[in-house]
Amino acid sequence: PMLVVGICSFEWMFYEGASLKDKRMIVKSLIQRLSSRYNVSVAEIGAHDKWQLAAIGFSCVGNERRHVERMLQEVLRFIESDGRGEVFNIQQEIIS
Repeated sequence: PMLVVGICSFEWMFYEGASLKDKRMIVKSLIQRLSSRYNVSVAEIGAHDKWQLAAIGFSCVGNERRHVERMLQEVLRFIESDGRGEVFNIQQEIIS
């Protein structure tokens, strides 16, 4: 069987919250929703000291490239439809 890994990182500028404590709550909520809804591994990977910006990375594994590509796109669409912020600097890589 073939192993395909999809990796994606992005920055998320959000408009709610006014402190690092608020940011942690918002980011933690997003990470929990992504991991339970899409079964992806997800973590905050940067911009830890900025209270309106988060750098987030996630990955998924499958046995078909098309499925992995679709998963990455679905997760990004979900985040963009969240309405709390803007997604930019998206970087994706598929390893097979």
